[in-house]
Amino acid sequence: MASELDPSLLPTFLAVIEAGRISAAARAVHLSQPAITARIRRLEESVGAPLLLRSVQGVRPTPAGERLAGYARQIGRLVDEAQRAVASEQVIRGKLRLAVSTTIAAHVLPPVLGRFRERYPGTLLQLKVGNTEEVIEAVREGEFPLGLVEGLKRAAGMRLVPWLDDELVPVIAPNAPWPLRTPADLEGVPLLWREPGSGTRAVLVRALRDAGVRTRPAGQDLVLGTSEAIANAAAAGLGLGFLSRWSLGPFLESGRLKAVPALGFEVRRTFHWAQPAAGLGEMEAEFVRFA
Repeated sequence: MASELDPSLLPTFLAVIEAGRISAAARAVHLSQPAITARIRRLEESVGAPLLLRSVQGVRPTPAGERLAGYARQIGRLVDEAQRAVASEQVIRGKLRLAVSTTIAAHVLPPVLGRFRERYPGTLLQLKVGNTEEVIEAVREGEFPLGLVEGLKRAAGMRLVPWLDDELVPVIAPNAPWPLRTPADLEGVPLLWREPGSGTRAVLVRALRDAGVRTRPAGQDLVLGTSEAIANAAAAGLGLGFLSRWSLGPFLESGRLKAVPALGFEVRRTFHWAQPAAGLGEMEAEFVRFA
């Protein structure tokens, strides 16, 4: 028989769904796996229905779990809104200092920063933009108190907290001559790579390795330092590039690039907050909550 639902269990439930594994969720919310399992069991007892399907690949929500997750996200947004409304007279002043990897800095972060500054008009901003390795090093060495990175799942000496999901989409010039239907077709195509140390490159290398495709530049391949450079090179017919779904809109709408239909594999990743083990200051903690 269903019992009263405890709302404090919902964030743990969402963490499990987002992580896809009990072990990964335990690391993300800093609880033991038995504690996570116990919370999910209590939640299932409360709603009177199984919420997760378990397999060797991990866990995924049941139909009841999908419905509950939708409500849980709404509750989380309402709680955040209530906190902001109650604290609306609180004035946070100071400098927000972030180290950010290049794709996030160019295509994801600017509107968030703009809205944050609207909320806190006195905020000063300082950004360091670099590849993922450079961002991690800046946070690890204390040069910046908070980072945003792509491509990593763990980093020594700090917490990596999931923020947004992303997908790297294969793109070519609309008039490119290469027939592309399977991973094997990539062997005859020049590939456009990011530089070593890039989170984008690290994610792509893992996906190409799993698909049986070469994992380092060769032949007519090019190595380029930004996603914009890859986009422009692909549009010029110099090869096939993989670009963040967050950055594709203008190139597809203008007709400069076209996305390649499924090649038999996907390149997915998550953008993470890189937080020092010692925790966040007031300004950084508020920005993470806001974002």
